[in-house]
Amino acid sequence: MTLILVIVGAAIGAPARYLTDKAVQTRHDTAFPWGTFTANVLACLVLGAITGAALTGAAGASTQALIGTGFCGALSTYSTFSFESFRLAEQGARFFAVANIAASIAAGVGAVFLGSAVAQAIWP
Repeated sequence: MTLILVIVGAAIGAPARYLTDKAVQTRHDTAFPWGTFTANVLACLVLGAITGAALTGAAGASTQALIGTGFCGALSTYSTFSFESFRLAEQGARFFAVANIAASIAAGVGAVFLGSAVAQAIWP
């Protein structure tokens, strides 16, 4: 059953990543990969919220598999983040490459903590 939940979550998360990337990136005329950045930070926020809810007992193993592993796993993309950072550096846009790495890590970790704190405040 867990495998089915992960598959269903991923089947929703992967198109959500694609649509988020396209919707955000088309609004920015810059080399910085805003679409991937947004999808990854959003996935971190949702994963933090699911983790916070699980810590309070509000989200069980099924919810964690569906949303945490399936949806967030497919919504976020470390491989694209790595590739885009490498590509920026290779093309001479080293500032954007370093900014992408630093901002993605800082915003991702911050989003996890924010999502967890909000969930724990809602479900004490």
